[in-house]
Amino acid sequence: MPTLVFTPRYTADSQALWKAAGHLGWKTERLTAWKVPEHLRTLPDPVLYGEALFGPALAEQLGLVLLNPPEDWLVRLPEEFRLRDIVLTTLGTARASLHRAFVKPPNDKSFPASVYTGSDLPREYPDEMPVLVSEIVRWEKEFRCFILDRSLRTYSVYSRHGELQHHQAFSSSPEENRELEDFATRLLADPRVDLPRAAVVDIGKIEGRGWACVEQNAAWGAGIYGCDPSAVLEVVQHAASKL
Repeated sequence: MPTLVFTPRYTADSQALWKAAGHLGWKTERLTAWKVPEHLRTLPDPVLYGEALFGPALAEQLGLVLLNPPEDWLVRLPEEFRLRDIVLTTLGTARASLHRAFVKPPNDKSFPASVYTGSDLPREYPDEMPVLVSEIVRWEKEFRCFILDRSLRTYSVYSRHGELQHHQAFSSSPEENRELEDFATRLLADPRVDLPRAAVVDIGKIEGRGWACVEQNAAWGAGIYGCDPSAVLEVVQHAASKL
């Protein structure tokens, strides 16, 4: 039986997953500090859910290796699934640019993903730090998609024109859902699209262009928005491998 392990930080997502784990008959443990106590280090089937900053260190203490997207995943994605120019480069190279572009770290939140000119980028990070640099586009809507074995298990709209949809209960129309599912079906069926067994892919609609991938995220730390918590757990359960 899996044991779902949470970090000390209480969030609405962790509470929803805690309830779902109970319905599934899973055990749950919440850490009281940013260190795994000895009695939890020998769990037979641990499942970790938590923040990207501390996740890898906690996973190692639980005997797990977390699945993370390759830094160049978006760059290697066929153009028909991204619909915009994206390069993986270094922060130093991005700082030297005079052009405005959307810049983000590939797999963490060390600085905010946003539109920058080179001189506006944060100075506290080293030049060799990898970053994704994309042409500027407008996203009409964005969906979070939890995927297991290339099958879409649950999804939820989370943003419209850059505004989080929390107060709208993350609701989407049947037509939007159909369009999202059609795009996801094509994406997941394409052998050129590399995905781990458990993944989270954000998919959205670019103004004037159509549906495209926003980014891939690690399932073990992704926010769930309006997704079905039980289906999320099915994905998160496979978001790490044993050491």
